[in-house]
Amino acid sequence: MSDPSHPSLTARLEASARYISAHADEPLRLDTLAAQAALSPWHFQRRFKAHFGVSPKQYQDGCRQQRLRAALRSGVPVVEARLDAGLSSADHVYGAATPLLGMPAGRYRRGGAGETLHYLCHTTIEGPLLMAASEVGVCFAEFGTDETSLITQLAHEFPQATLQPAAPDRGALAQWMAALNAHLSGTRPAPDLPVDLRGTAFQIKVWRFLRTLPSGARVTYTDVAHGIGESRAVRAAASACGANRIALLVPCHRVLRGDGGLGGYRWGMERKRRLLEREAALLSAQ
Repeated sequence: MSDPSHPSLTARLEASARYISAHADEPLRLDTLAAQAALSPWHFQRRFKAHFGVSPKQYQDGCRQQRLRAALRSGVPVVEARLDAGLSSADHVYGAATPLLGMPAGRYRRGGAGETLHYLCHTTIEGPLLMAASEVGVCFAEFGTDETSLITQLAHEFPQATLQPAAPDRGALAQWMAALNAHLSGTRPAPDLPVDLRGTAFQIKVWRFLRTLPSGARVTYTDVAHGIGESRAVRAAASACGANRIALLVPCHRVLRGDGGLGGYRWGMERKRRLLEREAALLSAQ
């Protein structure tokens, strides 16, 4: 029987992660965190990375990202949101060295204010799919149960944007939807459409890497982490895949577990399986 007065290493590491999350806005010293976990700084750093896929500092940055994004989305002014997240310099939010957001913080906070997003819903072989686009490109493509719930989800993602339904039989969005539907049906390769990626800098790195994968490719979450030059950030790469809101055009369905298992998928495991099977069949028929 284990001694409750001596928690396991896993329990200590997870307690450290909870502490970092609760104090993300404060300066945290590695030696202090290590002492709390009853480890030397070197062993704590190594064990923490092995367990979470990122260093304690990277983990704290991720917690600060979450605070920053939540504050900006709720309408808190950029400067105030930055300080509340523990970011004393604007370069930490959007700078050349370590940007936390993949876009200007003001744009993220506005939630689409001043933008008009055109959207179109189509019933595909995989169920209803709603696609929305800005002037830059597709910023939303999600499967759902019905058009009403998908429009509600779009409004949640872009609460300040003007949402405008597009004509189903003409215009660029109708052409894009037709091309994507043909790919879903297994008759055409995935279309190369412009996208408007919105997320953290890390997420955008992952999504851009996924867009380089050819149809039929299969990679692991470890491959993704290596592909973006962050070999230890496997869990963070998996989280970025899960946060993707542009189905198919950012092909997170092509990412599998290291043991070959399907792993997760935002729009359901069976759908992921079918997408992979159709891609394989299309590739073998060429």
